[in-house]
Amino acid sequence: MPEPERPEPFRSAGGGTPLPAVEAETMGGLGGTPEVPGAPGAPQGTGVQPGSGRARSLWSDAWHDLRRNPVFIVSGLLILFFLLIAVWPSLLTGTDPLDCDITLSQEGARGGHPFGFDTQGCDVFARTVYGARASVTVGVCATAGAALLGGVLGGLAGFFGGWWDALLSRIADMFFAIPMLLGGLVFLSVVSSGSVWPVVGFIVLLGWPQLARIARGSVLTVKQADFVQAARALGAGNTRLLLRHLAPNAVAPVIVVATIALGTYIALEATLSYLGVGLKPPTVSWGIDISEASKQIRNAPHMLLWPAGALSLTVLAFIMLGDAVRDALDPKLR
Repeated sequence: MPEPERPEPFRSAGGGTPLPAVEAETMGGLGGTPEVPGAPGAPQGTGVQPGSGRARSLWSDAWHDLRRNPVFIVSGLLILFFLLIAVWPSLLTGTDPLDCDITLSQEGARGGHPFGFDTQGCDVFARTVYGARASVTVGVCATAGAALLGGVLGGLAGFFGGWWDALLSRIADMFFAIPMLLGGLVFLSVVSSGSVWPVVGFIVLLGWPQLARIARGSVLTVKQADFVQAARALGAGNTRLLLRHLAPNAVAPVIVVATIALGTYIALEATLSYLGVGLKPPTVSWGIDISEASKQIRNAPHMLLWPAGALSLTVLAFIMLGDAVRDALDPKLR
C-alpha cells in the first residue's frame, strides 16, 4: 500500500529551520505570525500604545482616559477660568472692589454693574471677581503645603517603619482628634492678621495627617513590589529607592486626595471668614461677602447669590476633578 502523505513542515517567512505543523499552528495559525499586543486583531486592554508597540505608563494611560472624560474637561475648564481671574481679575472688570458709594447701597443691577451693589455701595460683580484671588490662594497654598509635609513624613514613616512610624502615627492621631472648624475658631481667634497666610498655616497644620496616612499606606504597598525588591537586591540605596522607585509609584493616591481636599479647604476658608475669624476686611473674600449679605438676604438677595454661587461652583469643580483623577489612576475602577 502507498505510504500516506504527510503535511509539509511549516517554514517562517524568512526561511530557517522547519517547524512541525502543530507548533506552527500554536504560534499563529496558518499565517505563522504570533499575535502582538496592540496590533490589529490582538486582544484589547493590553495597555499598549497603538502603532508603537510600547506599553503605556500609569500616567500616560491616565491622561489617555482623562482626555476622554467629560467630567474632567468641564471641571478643568472651570478651574482654569477661576485661576485666570484669580491671577488677572482686571480681565473681567476694571472696577475697584473697594471703591464704594453709599448712595447706591443695595441697589440692583444697572448698566456696567450686572450684579448690583452691596450694603456699602460696592460693586458686587467686582467683589465676586476679586474674591476668587483670596479663596483660590488659600486653597492652592494650603493643599500644596499639606501634601508636601504629609507626603514626605508619611512616605518616610512607611519606608523606614519602626519607631519612626510609631511616633508619626501617634502625632497624627493627636491632630486627628482636633476638629478642623473648632480648631480654626480657637487658633485664628488669637491672630490679629486678617491676611491669607495665617489661614493657610492653620489648614496645613491640621490637614497634613490625612495626606500622611495616605502616603504611608501607598508606600507600604509599593515597597513590597517585585521591582523594588529587585532594585534593593542589586544594591540600590535608600535615597535611590525613595526617589526613583517608590515616590513615582506611590504619589498617585496622594494627588487624588489632595485634589479633592483643595475644594474642601476653599469651603473651610469661606466658613471661617463667615464666622469672623478667617480673612478680614479690607481683604476681598467670598466668605466675607457672604457673611455681610446674610444680614440683608430679604432686602437684597443678589448680594448673597453671586459670591455664594462662585464659591459653590469652585468647590464643585475641584471635587469633580478629584473624582475624575481618581477614576483614571485607580486600576480597580477601570
